[in-house]
Amino acid sequence: MSGFTHLPDLASRDLSGSVCAANDEFFAARENLIRPEPASAVHTFGHKGKEYDGWETRRRREPGSDWAIVRLGVPGVLHGVVVDTAHFTGNYPPHVSVEGAAVAGYPSPDELAALAWEPLVPRSPASGDTANEYAVSDRRVWTHVRLTIHPDGGVARFRVHGTPVPDPRFLVGTIDLAALENGGSLVSCSDAFYGSAGRLILPGRARNMGEGWENARRRDDGHDWALFRLAGAGVVRHVELDTSYFLGNAPGWVRLAGCSVSSSDDVEDAAWFDLVPRVRSQPDTRHRFLVPEDRPVTHVRLDVYPDGGMARLRVWGELS
Repeated sequence: MSGFTHLPDLASRDLSGSVCAANDEFFAARENLIRPEPASAVHTFGHKGKEYDGWETRRRREPGSDWAIVRLGVPGVLHGVVVDTAHFTGNYPPHVSVEGAAVAGYPSPDELAALAWEPLVPRSPASGDTANEYAVSDRRVWTHVRLTIHPDGGVARFRVHGTPVPDPRFLVGTIDLAALENGGSLVSCSDAFYGSAGRLILPGRARNMGEGWENARRRDDGHDWALFRLAGAGVVRHVELDTSYFLGNAPGWVRLAGCSVSSSDDVEDAAWFDLVPRVRSQPDTRHRFLVPEDRPVTHVRLDVYPDGGMARLRVWGELS
């Protein structure tokens, strides 16, 4: 595994990414590229041939290549991309390339196609039925990426891993300081056996248990936790600890603590204080707590006792 795949997928539908345009999608729809779940094998045939959980173009009979443009869910600095050709064996593209663009507003597909695109991944070999990983060294902020397949073929998923860089003009008033789309991030967690703790700070409500954080059952005297860096130093006003859809596996008790440090490397020696003291929690419930503490915090730690699943974490406050 490359060093960038732990970073959020900025193209994911979970983060409101979208596939704005593609020059061809004869066999399989472009929107499949950014579905958050892994691609599945399809064993049926339709009127246009074998169906695939991915994006697939027709066989080219003239020079050229095929492409798809993705609008990132939030602008960001990219560290790498994954062009996953899962289940495409005799029909994958032998080469791929990726370009980026940074544009304000909401351009149309025609306006996007006319942009001056910057190279992020040069034309590179790709393998079939493989999660092909390519590092990105350009550290500028991008809003859109274009995947080009040479000359044609199928791609199951396109992952764009990076660090969100939201527009600061929208980070005013009371906001969710922990939200990924606002610049919050998962630093570390004790266990993510059934699901990443990074899901706790995704937009929207979880729609089922599989869209939250769930750890393994504990068989010792410890407890599980997840540590988050906030969008910036801020004063927390109220929080939501949401166990929606977790019924027989919700935590028995929860706690949320905060600290203020200059770097995530300093959290172990930080002076932590309670935002929400340890309190009993209920299954399938959106718990809301007012926070009387006025000290700014840069990081929060969610503790669940002794273990169990959570759907979402919201940390509402103002940047200081």
